[in-house]
Amino acid sequence: MKMKTVALKIATVCLIGVLPGIALAGASETPEVLLDGADAKHRVVNEMHQTRYIEMFLAFKDPNTHKLVAACYNTMFTPQGIPATKDTAAQALVEGLDFEKIKKEYGVLNASLNGPKLWLPDWTEIEAGVIREFNGISAPWVGQLDMGSNTGGVSESKPYKPKHIARKSGIGWNKGTTVLLLDDQEGNTWVMKGFQLGVTPQHTYKEFVAAGMAQFKKLPDGWKFRVKTLEEDLIERPENGMATIMPDEFFNVYDLTGPGMTNYKP
Repeated sequence: MKMKTVALKIATVCLIGVLPGIALAGASETPEVLLDGADAKHRVVNEMHQTRYIEMFLAFKDPNTHKLVAACYNTMFTPQGIPATKDTAAQALVEGLDFEKIKKEYGVLNASLNGPKLWLPDWTEIEAGVIREFNGISAPWVGQLDMGSNTGGVSESKPYKPKHIARKSGIGWNKGTTVLLLDDQEGNTWVMKGFQLGVTPQHTYKEFVAAGMAQFKKLPDGWKFRVKTLEEDLIERPENGMATIMPDEFFNVYDLTGPGMTNYKP
């Protein structure tokens, strides 16, 4: 499969969870996981379209800014790569995640889950750090999310509200790939990067695509959903290492396209 080389670093979906943790009194403000990205190694992963994955978020206060941040761990970026099954987060293991246990184990204020999801880009270039275990699920560090005033976990992010994340990533959708897009009232186009399955899926990817615009009940006025087959490669390169991302009402996650993010707006 065609691959574009991008001299960038950190890749992560990093938004929207379904199983938030609860604040743990007395958790360390400088947990060991603070340094999990310090020696991250460059990794290129191909053949990723519709790979099933989860992300785990471990939240703590940044010792310098004293603001809440969350280290993000993604199951797709282990040294083993994408398995033939395209499933990097077994359902039985996901269902057995114990967030209270995870918080205590890593000494953090909060632990929360993003997914399970399907990854929709075709390839990613990242820097992956320390690998952590979550109920037998391996996931390396891939980025850090600014949580702002959100203390309840990534599940509290509001639909259709953009969020910024520090991320120097190379992400690409190949020519001929079908992409799901949201056009907002201001003329911006957002491309879906992670399709939400959840622990208890409400619909399949094919069902979601087939239902189209009609299934959106909370879409802001003037917004539109559309499906497009790419006529050329779409390559995402966040300018200055800062990406703009957004969830919808189904916990799917989108990335902004256009200047500063992608090579063109589809």
